[in-house]
Amino acid sequence: MQHGNLDLVRSLGADHVIDYTAEDFTQGDVQYDFILDIADRHTLTERRKVLTPTGTLVPNSGEGGKWVASVGRILKARALSPFVSQNLRPFLSMGRHDDLVTLNEMIKAGTVTPVVGKTYPLEEAGEAIAYCGGGHGRGKTVITV
Repeated sequence: MQHGNLDLVRSLGADHVIDYTAEDFTQGDVQYDFILDIADRHTLTERRKVLTPTGTLVPNSGEGGKWVASVGRILKARALSPFVSQNLRPFLSMGRHDDLVTLNEMIKAGTVTPVVGKTYPLEEAGEAIAYCGGGHGRGKTVITV
């Protein structure tokens, strides 16, 4: 992970940030209450071993093969969750109107600061999608209308 990305994640309030290019968090003795895994470098079993018995794992990506693409590990975690003491939950973004109104108010009040990495005009939407698909963006990618 680039140094700037580590600093960005820390600035957002993360208690512990791991540079997945330099450190394998599954090989230490540390156990975590919560893991938001966006790098997808480890199996579900490896990630669960460093999660506390009642901890929460949010896999935000994963390999799933030809038919289910990147949701494979997310689906596997969700299916396993009822049978283990750990909470294995996918990250799902649902745009509900009331939530968006509240979020807008928080942004206006300065209690939430969105991180915008890149902005594209509508005419360049294809490039924006390609950029997001590359997997190395910082912050949100915005398409202006």
